[in-house]
Amino acid sequence: MPAVTSSGLQSFLSQLDAVGLGAALVLLAMSLSSWYLIFAKAWHTWQVRRRHQAVVARFWDAQNLTEAMDLLRNQHAVDPAARLALGAIVAVRHHQQHRMRAERLGDQSSVSDLVVRTLRQVLTRENGRLEAGLSLLASIGAVAPFVGLFGTVWGIYHALLGVGAGGLNTLDQVAGPVGEALVMTAAGLAVAIPAVLAYNAFVRANRVTVAELDGFAHDLHTYLITGAKLDMEPAPALPQRPALKEAQA
Repeated sequence: MPAVTSSGLQSFLSQLDAVGLGAALVLLAMSLSSWYLIFAKAWHTWQVRRRHQAVVARFWDAQNLTEAMDLLRNQHAVDPAARLALGAIVAVRHHQQHRMRAERLGDQSSVSDLVVRTLRQVLTRENGRLEAGLSLLASIGAVAPFVGLFGTVWGIYHALLGVGAGGLNTLDQVAGPVGEALVMTAAGLAVAIPAVLAYNAFVRANRVTVAELDGFAHDLHTYLITGAKLDMEPAPALPQRPALKEAQA
């Protein structure tokens, strides 16, 4: 079978009708979207990992909670670990301020339950942020080969119609137009393969990041419940858990 040359490819594209041209444009849009997401997500993932390690290290190296809070406020907009720690600390302070006159159902729970609920909510939001764009990558990886196959089938159909109308019946005369139509399948695979590889890489990176955030959340919970003395709290000790004490009695 003759190789598809640039002139053959140009001839194939020039003979596309509206349906074939639409399939080619869809593949082009998928390719541009895929590569944009790949570069954007790669940069974002690298930044998240780098900031996370720095913020966690600086948080535990802080001399007191006030210094740690200043760090968290500065990094709140860009770092998941900072949002996680700041949300937990704000939840504990809210509980300390409202525990004696709790009017809301959420304020009536123990400080441990409030911190756990807050950490779970923040982790859920951060997981959603990390997964942003991955569904589009997965869709491109799954759909692009079929779009290319559709373009190939449509191109072969019109190529055979042209061959039949021209009275061409030898193999070399038929193979040229059909081979040109197969370019659409190759284009679909070229779009899908990078998207699938990037999706798998980002899923694994997000899994590592979420595991690190989950570990940091456990450490935060332990510290805030057993070892923290918050600056806004008038009493030096953390509030006890009356419900737990009554259950033990």
